[in-house]
Amino acid sequence: MSANRSELFALGWHPFFEEHFRPHEAAGLEPARVAVQHRGAYMLYSAGGELSAELAGRLQGDYVRRDPGKLGFEARVSGRLPATGDWVAASVRLDEGRATIRAVLPRRTEFARKAPWLTTEEQVLAANMDTVFVVSALAAEIAVDDAANVRRLERFLALAHESGAQPVVLLTKADLRDDARQRALGLARLGVHVVVSSSFTGEGLDELEPYLAPGKTAALLGSSGVGKSTLINTLLGTERLATRETRRDGVGRHTTMRRELIRLDGGGLIIDTPGLRELQLWDAEDGLAGAFADVDRLSAHCRFRDCRHSVEPGCAVLGAVERGDLDASRLASFRRLLRELEHLEAKQDARATAQLKHRNRALARHARRLR
Repeated sequence: MSANRSELFALGWHPFFEEHFRPHEAAGLEPARVAVQHRGAYMLYSAGGELSAELAGRLQGDYVRRDPGKLGFEARVSGRLPATGDWVAASVRLDEGRATIRAVLPRRTEFARKAPWLTTEEQVLAANMDTVFVVSALAAEIAVDDAANVRRLERFLALAHESGAQPVVLLTKADLRDDARQRALGLARLGVHVVVSSSFTGEGLDELEPYLAPGKTAALLGSSGVGKSTLINTLLGTERLATRETRRDGVGRHTTMRRELIRLDGGGLIIDTPGLRELQLWDAEDGLAGAFADVDRLSAHCRFRDCRHSVEPGCAVLGAVERGDLDASRLASFRRLLRELEHLEAKQDARATAQLKHRNRALARHARRLR
């Protein structure tokens, strides 16, 4: 593998992966990175070039139909299945341009949500990225309803912080607003770098360069029509990704249908994702603290360690709201997301209890048969 090391590092390889790959290298497998994952089919980047790939049989058992009335599959146990950006161990047939994925290497980072169609399962949208760009269109989202958009950004940022990658808010379509910079200043409360950009004028694109350095990976995540594909086309200097006409109010139309890792001419890599119509939290306690760092800092001064910041005496967070140091709507958003996480945890506990009872009944039946 040493002869191909430079090509692997260009694809985002890291000593972390090398350490975890050693047992697979001893088994004669090769490292590759998932470039496309779509309905159970895969395309990989490897040191030898692009490869079409399928899952080994033992991994295929982790798939479940998303909807019995539709074709195609979705990952039920995403933690064990490859996602776009993953590094995998594969048996490669270069002469055929094909490979079989035998194992998924542990991830450095992952952006995951609760799977919309399952009660307590995770769906990994992107893996092993250094940066998560949370994309929002100035032309529509912030113009239409500032408060609702800020709440949406807070939700995205909670999962972005939880991912382990660096979150950045990327505001697109700045050319359609005269107050773009002023709008960006209003998002300073989010506590992350905010980039104002326009694919039409090129404004702000230079600010993205440090995040797209050679071997670095960034993921674009946001609602439909915010300009993710247009931005990638601008970075590539070609119309590689399909885009559709923007409406009169500046809202784009949904075009991306799959998650794809794209290599840029400058050496960076970027993951394009379909627009997210639904984003439910998944195990994001640390991410929530990161997205609401101001609330987290204040909570350290509350009288009670388990303060809910609701009606408790000596609550430093409520005190900040009363003084005007913390916006009441931001605290309400924090509480709402915290309740969502607690509800998910309760569901997970209930499912774990049910699974334990099921296993115990199965063991009891087995024991009776042995008598």
